[in-house]
Amino acid sequence: MKVGFIGAGSMGSLLVGAFLEAGAMRPENVTVATRTRSKAEALAQRFPGLRPASSNAEAAIGADLLFLCVKPSDFRSVLSDIAPVLLPGQIAISITSPVMLEQLEERLPCKVAKIVPSIVNATGSGASLVMWGTRLTPEDRAIVTELFSAISRPIEIREREVRAASDLSSCGPAFFAYLLGEFAEAAVRHAGMSPETASCMAAEMLLGTARLLTEHGFTTQQLQERVSVPGGITAAALETLRNATAGAFPAVFQVTHEKFREDAEKVREALEN
Repeated sequence: MKVGFIGAGSMGSLLVGAFLEAGAMRPENVTVATRTRSKAEALAQRFPGLRPASSNAEAAIGADLLFLCVKPSDFRSVLSDIAPVLLPGQIAISITSPVMLEQLEERLPCKVAKIVPSIVNATGSGASLVMWGTRLTPEDRAIVTELFSAISRPIEIREREVRAASDLSSCGPAFFAYLLGEFAEAAVRHAGMSPETASCMAAEMLLGTARLLTEHGFTTQQLQERVSVPGGITAAALETLRNATAGAFPAVFQVTHEKFREDAEKVREALEN
C-alpha cells in the first residue's frame, strides 16, 4: 500500500514515525511532501527508504492513502494542488478538525475521511477520532481502521462531536500534563522533595490510574471511592480539590468550542472566496 503525507509538522511527523515504528507501513512505500524540505529529509534519514516529495501533487499521485496534515489556513492551496491528480479510488485522510468532510468531498474527486490523532499515539496508545465520508466502502473503512489500530484505539464519532472529543483525546494530554506538573510542584514546595522524584512519582501514578480505568474495569467514581475513605485524609483533600476546580472544565470546553467555531469559519471563507 502506497501512502503519501502532506505536511511534516508536529503531528504529521508523529504519525509517520508511529506508523513506521509499529510496522504498519514500510518506509519505501511512504512519500512525504512539506514546505520545509529539511523535515521530510530528516524523516528519510530516520527511516531509510522513505522518499521526500518535491510537491504536494507528487505525494498524491498513486497514493492509496493520502494524509493531509496541514493547518486550516493551508487547506485551500493544498486542495488546489492535489485535486487535479487524485482519482476516485484513492482515500484522502484529513487530521484537521475544523475542515469538514463535506468541504473535502466538494473539492476532491476521491474518497475522504477525517481522523484526529493524539500525541499519545506515538506510544501506541490513546484514541484516534474517526469520521467517515460518504464515498467510503466497508472495505475502505476496514483498511483505515486496521491501520490506526496499530497505533491507537480508533473510535468512531459524529462530526459534530469532534470538538468535545478532541478536547478529551487530543488536548487532554496538555491539560493533564499541566495539572500533573502543578501536583508535583506542590509536593516539592511542601515536602522539599526533589523535582525529579516528584515528577517520576506523579507520572507513575497517572500511568497506573489510566491502567485501572482502561484495563481493570474501574470508573472514575469507583476509583475515587476506593481510594477515598470517608473521614480520611484523601476525602478531605478531594473535597478541597473539587471546590478549587468547580467550573474549570466547562470553561475549558467553552473556550475550545469558541476557538473551533472561529477556525471553522475562517476555513469556510478561505475555501469559498
